[in-house]
Amino acid sequence: MEETFISNAKEILAKDTSVVPEFWQKKYRNEASKNWDKFYNRNTTNFFKDRHWTDREFEELRAGHVFSESKPVLLEIGCGVGNFIWPILERNPDIYVYACDFSPRAVGFVQANENYDEGRAKAFVCDITKDRLADTIPPHSVDIVSAIFVFSALPPEKQADTVANIVEILKPGGRILFRDYGVYDLAQLRFKSGHKLEENLYVRQDGTLSYYFSTERLRELFVQHGGLVELENDYVVKKLVNAKLKIDSDRIFAQAKFQAPIDTQAIESAMTGAKLTEAGGAVAMDI
Repeated sequence: MEETFISNAKEILAKDTSVVPEFWQKKYRNEASKNWDKFYNRNTTNFFKDRHWTDREFEELRAGHVFSESKPVLLEIGCGVGNFIWPILERNPDIYVYACDFSPRAVGFVQANENYDEGRAKAFVCDITKDRLADTIPPHSVDIVSAIFVFSALPPEKQADTVANIVEILKPGGRILFRDYGVYDLAQLRFKSGHKLEENLYVRQDGTLSYYFSTERLRELFVQHGGLVELENDYVVKKLVNAKLKIDSDRIFAQAKFQAPIDTQAIESAMTGAKLTEAGGAVAMDI
């Protein structure tokens, strides 16, 4: 990101000094799953498009990659109605997919889809901030975890425990593929006063949360707390151009890959280490 852009973005954000009252803050944080369930009740399967772009960004998802040599196991957290898993299952005939979401309604849509095959996938309801994934998935058994536009829906104070939850089911050498909203994204800059809960955390009109990540925050969560190895951690900038209005603007996403240590003792040691000191309308483009 250019220094001029960052400076202008910081200036815009600095003007918003008001925060949501404490009562409503607690309500939005505690009712995250409830508000997403309402979202899927309103929009059913029609809001998000299937994510055919994911294997362009993450080579691990391509058929023939090293992870595809011996029936890989993938977990998608925050699966929604299946927009990620259907293209993956179609392209990778040998892959097995676990898919979870904290919205029972969303999981119901996945299970009711004509492409859902219990021999190749298992969709289940799970609040990854508190429900143990290892109660459903064997520990250290998953090759790839996709965390695509899901951590932004979680309160920052619950993100570190979520990482620890994921690490428990990740194989030695397994990878987490991460993509989410980045700091100074157009959507963040467009929030009007009265939507901010804390730095980089906002609430949308429908009550769902939206957190905007820095690469430093990702390193703090996945490396310092999770004990993982950072393979990639950067921003993806997509420029939107409105030729009619002669306006261009930036969508900014944080994209990263983290790998579990080959030594399982190193993973367990990291998970039992010191706790991390916590910090913190959807616009569609490659989401």
